[in-house]
Amino acid sequence: MVAGLINLDMDVLRTFVIGTDLGSFAKAADRLGRSPSAVSLHLRKLEDQIGQPLVRKQGRGLVLTEAGETLMGYARRILDLNDEARLALGALAGLEGWVRVGVPQDFAETWLPSLLARFQRAHPKVRVEARVDRGAAMADAVGAGVLDLALTWGSMGKPDGQVVSERRLAWIAAADHRIVDGEPLPLVAFDAPCAFQSRATEALDAAGRRWRHAFSTSSLLGVWAAVRAGLGVTARTVDAIPSDLRELHSGDALLPDLGSLALVLHRSPSRTAIADAFADLLLDAVRAPDDL
Repeated sequence: MVAGLINLDMDVLRTFVIGTDLGSFAKAADRLGRSPSAVSLHLRKLEDQIGQPLVRKQGRGLVLTEAGETLMGYARRILDLNDEARLALGALAGLEGWVRVGVPQDFAETWLPSLLARFQRAHPKVRVEARVDRGAAMADAVGAGVLDLALTWGSMGKPDGQVVSERRLAWIAAADHRIVDGEPLPLVAFDAPCAFQSRATEALDAAGRRWRHAFSTSSLLGVWAAVRAGLGVTARTVDAIPSDLRELHSGDALLPDLGSLALVLHRSPSRTAIADAFADLLLDAVRAPDDL
C-alpha cells in the first residue's frame, strides 16, 4: 500500500450509509444482523480513519457533520461501483432467464427505470417483467408464483414478508388548503384496501377527529390531482410529497401524528438466483431515500 494512503473498509462504509438512511445506528444493527456495539465500533473506526467526527447529536437523533456529508457522497458512489461490479461479474457467470417483479406506483416513475437499466446492463441475457399494481394483488401474485418479488406498503397480511424500510407518513394538502376546525376532514385516498387510508382513518378515529371520504381513486396520479384541486388532504410518505404540495404539520392543523409505514419485500419460495440478484439491487435502492 502506498505510504500515507488508507483503504476505507467497504463494510464500514455500508454501515455508515445504512445507519444514516435509517436515522439510527441501532436500526442499522438490526438491518445488518450485527450487535449495536459492533456498529458503534464501525463508526468509530471510520472516524479514526477520516480523522474527524462524522455525526453529532441533535435532539434525540444524530445528524451528519460537514465531514460526514462530504463522505456520504463518496460512500454512496463507492458502494454503487462495488455493487455494479458484483452484478457485472454475475453476468459473466452466465445468468439468463427472466425475473418478474411488482412495485408500488410511488416508485414506478422514480428509481425503477434506472434500476432496470443497471440490471439489464449487468445481465443482458435476463428479461425483467415489471408490474405496477395494488399491494394486496401483488402480494397474492407472489404467493401464487406469478411474481418472483414484490414491494408493498405494509405486510398485506403476509407474515413472511421482509420489512426493508420504514417511511414517515405526512398529511399532504394543496399549498392554499386550509383545515376548517369543527368540520369533518375531507380525505383523498386510494380505493380500499389501502395501507395509507387505513393508517389515516385509524389515527383520526383514535384522536376523535371527524372525517369524510372526499375522493377515491385507483391511481396515484388521481390522488395528487384531487389534492391539487383542493378536494381534500391525503396521507403519504414524507419523501413522496410533490414540490407543489405541502405537508400539514400535526400541531398546526390539529391532526394526529401518522407515524411511519413499513415497506415490505415479498419473495416467492420458488424464486431463482436471478430473482435474488435483482432483490439485492432493489434493496440497495429502497434503503437509500435519496434514490427515491
